[in-house]
Amino acid sequence: MVNDGETALERCADGGYALVVLDLNLPRMSGFDVLSSLRERGRPVPVLVLSAREDVADRVEALELGADDYVVKPFDFGELHARIDAVLRRSGHAGFAVLEVEDLVVDVVRRRVRRADRDIHLSPRLFELLEFFLRHQGQILTRRRIVEGVWGYSFDTGTNVVDVYVSYLRKAIDADFEPKLIQTVHGRGYLLHGSAPR
Repeated sequence: MVNDGETALERCADGGYALVVLDLNLPRMSGFDVLSSLRERGRPVPVLVLSAREDVADRVEALELGADDYVVKPFDFGELHARIDAVLRRSGHAGFAVLEVEDLVVDVVRRRVRRADRDIHLSPRLFELLEFFLRHQGQILTRRRIVEGVWGYSFDTGTNVVDVYVSYLRKAIDADFEPKLIQTVHGRGYLLHGSAPR
């Protein structure tokens, strides 16, 4: 999750997302501008607008700019999930909403995590960290890259926040299971699944 339009556009431009849930009232760059820029750049990622703006004119503008659906706040979570599922089915990205490695299954729409048929409950930040790892399977992720991808900072904070959260995530998804999925690549960062380079 990001809190401003410019960062949202940068993340979406990097690819790797099955769907974007976009608020229109974002600082630094409005949701309308984010949507317009995405479509001008030819990014086909589905976009569901979730906004407190209920005027028909706003809905029409968003849809004409390329939004795939528009949900007005306040909303029912059941309806939101159903609309997300419908957008993913129409776009052919439905399978991309479920990420798997070994016996770990993550539903990124419903934010559910299971391993070996056991439910695992994660905090929102730990879920974002796990999703980031899963979308970059087999890649060595430096601490700086994790901070930028999960916390949205464009610099290294100089703290051990990444190590602390990776430790929490390991306890949740690796401590009671085999094989261990998160590996430390000494001097470089972390790797989800696969062997550390020699």
